[in-house]
Amino acid sequence: MQFPSPPPYTSQRSAVMAENMVVASQPLAGQAGVSMLSQGGNAVDAAIATAITLTQVEPTGNGIGSDAFAIVWDGKSLHGLNASGRSPASWRPDRFASPGGIPERGWETVTVPGAVSAWVELHKKFGKLPFEKLFEPAIRYAEAGFVVSPIIGKLWGIGGALLKDQPGFADHFLPGGQAPVAGERFINHAAAKTLTSIAETNGEAFYRGHLAEQIALDAAKHGAALSVEDMAAHQPDWCGTVSQDFEQISLHEIPPNGQGISACMALGMLAHTNIKDFGPDDPQAMHLMFEAMKLAFRDSAAYVADAAFMNTVSASDLLDPTYLEQRASLIDPVKAQNFESGSPKQGGTVCLSTADASGMMVSFIQSNYAGFGSGVVVPNTGIHLQNRACGFTVEKNHPNQIDGAKRPFHTIIPGFLMSGTQPLMAFGVMGGMMQAQGHVQMTLRTQIWGQDVQSAIDAPRWRVTDGLAVSVEEAMKPELVQALTDMGHQISIEKPDLAFGFGGAQLIHRLESGAYAGGSDPRKDGGAYGY
Repeated sequence: MQFPSPPPYTSQRSAVMAENMVVASQPLAGQAGVSMLSQGGNAVDAAIATAITLTQVEPTGNGIGSDAFAIVWDGKSLHGLNASGRSPASWRPDRFASPGGIPERGWETVTVPGAVSAWVELHKKFGKLPFEKLFEPAIRYAEAGFVVSPIIGKLWGIGGALLKDQPGFADHFLPGGQAPVAGERFINHAAAKTLTSIAETNGEAFYRGHLAEQIALDAAKHGAALSVEDMAAHQPDWCGTVSQDFEQISLHEIPPNGQGISACMALGMLAHTNIKDFGPDDPQAMHLMFEAMKLAFRDSAAYVADAAFMNTVSASDLLDPTYLEQRASLIDPVKAQNFESGSPKQGGTVCLSTADASGMMVSFIQSNYAGFGSGVVVPNTGIHLQNRACGFTVEKNHPNQIDGAKRPFHTIIPGFLMSGTQPLMAFGVMGGMMQAQGHVQMTLRTQIWGQDVQSAIDAPRWRVTDGLAVSVEEAMKPELVQALTDMGHQISIEKPDLAFGFGGAQLIHRLESGAYAGGSDPRKDGGAYGY
């Protein structure tokens, strides 16, 4: 990894170097994590405290009612945690058979929230500090209030206009009928009580106590199916990782039901191309990445679901080396194509990373899915709930067809890079379907093209969408855009939209000295913090 001077892109931030590190999308949350490290906690303690604090200071992307995933290097081995929730057990496909199918907002988009279980499970397995201590910064910001930061203030206004009529939203998030703006203080007494209860009961109150009962009662009041039995049945899973080698590195992702396998597939296809012969901003390199990502997405859309329901095509089928080589052979080196899914078996989220001087590293991500999520806030609790049911499909016989007691397809994915048996980078790129694409871009920029973590983050990003369409940031050079257009890509130039857009990256790279380099996305309010 090189450290260019001056920085090649426009943000002019520098990578932060330290022996203990937290990178996060909101400064108060990042500082909460660092405070745990300074009090003798480890990287897992820092990740949990940062995540809990983010529920309060960045409610536009996550909350107590979110889902979560994590990848942890404990100093000796890698662990993957899936803490996404399942749908209410009583759901059946015909519940969503009417025109319009699965709604975008409201109670009918809510699955069991899993983030609290992630905090509990991570602490149980790896935590060093008392569980209650990890809640102290978040409870303080909930009780006394926090000053809203600029980008979050803008997102709050957008979300408020969309969700003001959802159950409980206006009463909780629109004090005086208005969304708070940057510089205003927001107080959340109800959430302070909820977080205190979760801390004191080690999460039991949320899944099997009075908070579960309040969630279920409000669901019933609005005709929703989520029950106390659904809450009590939730369990996170230590699921390991799926991985893909490229040169001397391995990209690790959480297995399905997440989209991380798409990043592994794209990287596996790119290994069969000459992408290393080009620079990071060369149109030929961009073209190859676009095509590999499209191929991976076509397959993930067709086959990826809750692993228990992937009965025909498995994760190992999608990562089969022969299959990836076959898919890579479809890439025309000079022409964009609109691919279909293949036959592998014949017949807008918060992310954070932490690391400590002992060598422990964590990639953690939790999300509501679309901004504030469902828009539903459970009265007197400060719990706003995700809308993860939007990840299902109503397509009959699809492995991801909506049904009861089932995890939906998830966009949120933590990422981790290994070099042989050694940890290399804990990272994530929040932002819907941008995430797997961002993982590929960050992996290649830092590991193949030698860019430091901040330069890789600052670089103009792209995302493939439908057909031949590709969106690129307005900072991308006009001559590069023209060259890609000449290859047949339908390029649209966009400004970051403050939501999914081009994502928000948080990277921690382990240096040869054993210290770390941290980079944080200027598209968000946060930063890299260390000592």
